[in-house]
Amino acid sequence: MDTKDINEEGSVELEDISEIIKVRRDKLKELKENGQDPFSISKFTRTHSSAQVLGGFGTLEGKEVSVAGRIVSKRVMGKASFCHILDAEGKLQLYVKRDEVGENEYKQFKSMDIGDIVGVTGTVFKTKTEEVSVHVLTITLLSKSLLPLPEKFHGLKDQDLRYRQRYVDLIVNPEVRQAFLIRSKIIKGLREYLDNLGYFEAETPILQTIPGGANARPFVTHHNTLDIDMYMRIAPELHLKRLIVGGFEKVYEIGRLFRNEGMDIKHNPEFTTIEMYEAYTDYIGMMELCENLISYVTKSVKGTFDIVYQGQELNMAAPYARIPMVDAVKEHTGVDFLALSDSEAIAKLKELHVSTDGIQTKGEALYAAFDEFVEAKLIQPTFITDYPVEVSPLAKRKVSNTLLTDRFEFFITGREMANAFSELNDPIDQKQRFVDQENKRSGGDDEAHMMDEDFITALEYGLPPTGGMGIGIDRLVMLLADKYSIRDVILFPTMKPRE
Repeated sequence: MDTKDINEEGSVELEDISEIIKVRRDKLKELKENGQDPFSISKFTRTHSSAQVLGGFGTLEGKEVSVAGRIVSKRVMGKASFCHILDAEGKLQLYVKRDEVGENEYKQFKSMDIGDIVGVTGTVFKTKTEEVSVHVLTITLLSKSLLPLPEKFHGLKDQDLRYRQRYVDLIVNPEVRQAFLIRSKIIKGLREYLDNLGYFEAETPILQTIPGGANARPFVTHHNTLDIDMYMRIAPELHLKRLIVGGFEKVYEIGRLFRNEGMDIKHNPEFTTIEMYEAYTDYIGMMELCENLISYVTKSVKGTFDIVYQGQELNMAAPYARIPMVDAVKEHTGVDFLALSDSEAIAKLKELHVSTDGIQTKGEALYAAFDEFVEAKLIQPTFITDYPVEVSPLAKRKVSNTLLTDRFEFFITGREMANAFSELNDPIDQKQRFVDQENKRSGGDDEAHMMDEDFITALEYGLPPTGGMGIGIDRLVMLLADKYSIRDVILFPTMKPRE
């Protein structure tokens, strides 16, 4: 028989997916009837991974190994065949010869399908084409694949299907794994850096009676035993600051947040952040922590401070540019909003063709102008500082200008990556800001902050001067893995169910 690549089902041309599935199920039925049910096998002991075999050929040549993985290609040549198996570390070629495995085992091997998972023992050798391979002595079917994988030369290209069936995406597009390996390294690096600074990693409630710490629309659920509505957390901030009140002076939490808002390339309803709080420092201290932390993680993951994101060259070495919001807006619009009255600022915003819906003060006008004209232009790492008090209900006012707060956001590639401020620790001021937020809620703003009386009580016991910061881990992964969409760095992104 001439050497050839077999098709999806061995030697049969099958175009109807239902017929392919029937053939595979019939094979499984026959195996079970012959007492060879692959699903009855509970364990297979491996001695080596594919990478260990490929990288250790010098010491493994001629020695027996046990490997396992999913069949991803198969080539039959009469009395001998080749196939490749895929494990977590890569692909490895197997050479199967009828005279050595036995006629029955060889027949069974030929009936195996692309996607089946096998366990193999054999000796390590190199083929005539110098490919490190395993010369099979025994091969065992460990799991039968009842659904065919996408055609091997085209893979899984349907973006929507890739997100819905990530398990298939990871099989047929192995390069996809790299983003999630980078994600794991980033989280490890964040923990490593903060742990070395003496931070304590905390866990705070995901189900909350009052969603706080951000301006966002929460998901609502119901607790049957207590017969009360509860909310999926939108931020861990208020609980972490309660821990600072309680005496933990450096705390952080890595975890999921949930916001019942829009979905696009930058937003998913559930996402991952790291929030950290440190007593006796301020937003300047958090700014230094931010740039040193981001630089550290970048270097540990990428091996360099110079990276490329979607064709844009970026330098991630600290320190980063620091620009007050009013200066950034003035640079791009020519308008100093803080020098105007509220009515003048709103009129100027109209002249710039920016919506003034819901805007009542010059601080809100300044923020709207920043959002419209500046944010997307912040490509290199940049801190924007001194946010208006109206959009910073948890930040301490600036002593030099009480219209502004000691707050910064960190931007890169036109996207917000981090948010931080000198924490407001005046319970009287904090309560009034909550009241202002409640008034906004009454006016129809369902993203405005709710009143949290217990948090006010915590502040009344005394919160030391504190700096706090949150960093979006998904966006950091997008940056360092060079991925355009947040869905490419979340293993199972939120999707609308198919009918």
